[in-house]
Amino acid sequence: MNFATLGPEDSNHALVLARYLELRRQDLGGKDSPLSPTVQLVNDFPQAFQDLVDGHHDYVLQVSAHFSHADCVGRFMHRAFPVDSFIAPSRPLALVARKDVASPTSVLRQPATRHYTDLTGLKQRDAPTIVAALEGLLDGQADAAIVAEQALALYPDQLRLMRPLGPALDTWILYANRPLMDEVQQEPALGNSGALREHFRTTLARKKPA
Repeated sequence: MNFATLGPEDSNHALVLARYLELRRQDLGGKDSPLSPTVQLVNDFPQAFQDLVDGHHDYVLQVSAHFSHADCVGRFMHRAFPVDSFIAPSRPLALVARKDVASPTSVLRQPATRHYTDLTGLKQRDAPTIVAALEGLLDGQADAAIVAEQALALYPDQLRLMRPLGPALDTWILYANRPLMDEVQQEPALGNSGALREHFRTTLARKKPA
């Protein structure tokens, strides 16, 4: 089976897909699992969805916060079908600046991260991915960027922390070129989630009068 998601190799999409496939492999029998996936990292989602409906991929994983999500859902309606969804954190993020800039005036950010922190006073510039934002920052394309916090450890002589942002907790959706069910169901398709049942239970317990 071929799974596709957004690259490069150190992107959040690649990280989350690897974690997802490992959990699914365990869920389907561990070492004896029939799941033997190959992963293809792509440059953009519209082409990945087109390749999905053309049969070149079996599945595409996309985070719902990605700026192209709504467009892909609309453009490929009735051709690309959601078959699984889950909640997963990204790598911890941070607003960082180049050490050679005392007072940053510009910032690179992937559009989905533009509201993660107050960027007032900074000229905002788009980057296609968080990885690209880091590359642009190191190349001097901006004074600051929203990147994975690990960049500070990788480039301690070049970068300094402005503000830690923590991980983004997002909904991730797996798409296929055929639906999960043979017929369109009027009721939601609910997974067997013990964690959600416990969440509902504790919510109800909190609402009970003391």
